[in-house]
Amino acid sequence: MRRFLARQASGLVVGICGAVAVAAAISAIAEPRAHGALPYLEAAAARLGHFAQGDFGQSAISGLPVLDELAIRMPPTLLLVLAGAVVALLAGLPLGLLFSVGSARRAAAPLVQIVTAMPVFCAGLVLAYGAVHLLHWPVSINLPPGTPVPPDQALQIAALPVLTVGLAGAASVQLALRRAAAQSSGEAFRSGLKRLGLGVFEIERRFVMPQVLAGLVASAGDIMLALLSAAVVAEWVFHRPGAADLFVKSVALADWNMTAVILLVFALLAFFTEFLGRIAGFVLANEGKP
Repeated sequence: MRRFLARQASGLVVGICGAVAVAAAISAIAEPRAHGALPYLEAAAARLGHFAQGDFGQSAISGLPVLDELAIRMPPTLLLVLAGAVVALLAGLPLGLLFSVGSARRAAAPLVQIVTAMPVFCAGLVLAYGAVHLLHWPVSINLPPGTPVPPDQALQIAALPVLTVGLAGAASVQLALRRAAAQSSGEAFRSGLKRLGLGVFEIERRFVMPQVLAGLVASAGDIMLALLSAAVVAEWVFHRPGAADLFVKSVALADWNMTAVILLVFALLAFFTEFLGRIAGFVLANEGKP
């Protein structure tokens, strides 16, 4: 356990250092003097020094300090990701467990691959089309910026980006479950347990499912990446004023200080989620073992 924790901790530190270095390299693009290889490296090193002092620069769009702007725009994105994670678990867990069964996995594999291959952007547009033409919901795509939204319609407008993020997360959840189930299906303990007289259902419930759930928890970092990537698309498509939408606008308008810091925050979220998920998955997979 200690060696496992040490490996995971070292991987987390390396990941954080790499993310900070990449953020500094992106932020250095905004330096006027960073023309040529050597001036650019000097500018990137200077940005690293500023980061170490807590100075992340100003936004080229708003003129506000980057951290102040991010403090305003990050909470809506985190709320969207959290709500999408709930939808992802509610939709992805039953589907993933169903498709974990051998016969169901083989039969559903082509359909699952087709659905999960759909880009998040297309999924959001499909949801918006269905909301307008089938449910007659108001959709933020059709509303001019700044249009006041009645309280009874606010939930309907907020539902589409949450569903878009949740479906992307659900695809990642069921994929993690199917991978864990496929790996568990080749374990040698199955034949031994069958010789002891245990039925297939009992083996699946008592021995396989804990391993499958441990594999899901260990894939928390991949699921978080799927949720964050979907949030970028959902906020842009549905005009949500969050950090993910700000990231797209920052890249488009060459606001490299803001781009670097948002990317750094997203990377830290993914790294810490992966770190905690792998530790929790290791504990679950080895629970009860000597």
